[in-house]
Amino acid sequence: MIDRHLSIEEWEQLLGQQVRAARIERGLDQTELASLANVSIATLSNLERGRGSQVRTLVAVARALDRTEWLETFAPNIGISPMQMLRTKRRAQRPPMRVRRRAADSSRG
Repeated sequence: MIDRHLSIEEWEQLLGQQVRAARIERGLDQTELASLANVSIATLSNLERGRGSQVRTLVAVARALDRTEWLETFAPNIGISPMQMLRTKRRAQRPPMRVRRRAADSSRG
């Protein structure tokens, strides 16, 4: 289990270790993965060492490793509630509400 209270630097190192392990598992060296991800070797090396990186780099490398499921956990598909869809449909089907005007008060004058 991963400690959810890791510092940003610790999270970067953990992500870098996971990228490195996935690269090695696929039998790729840094030069090959950097080429597949269209990033420089230095950029990939920084990512693997947890030395700061851009989200763009992480996405490119995850795609090159066929590990986009890592990214999908950041953006889960949130569907619309069936009840909310029903309420919206009912509102759209209602006739417009009439506004009643009060007759002018004859006692004012």
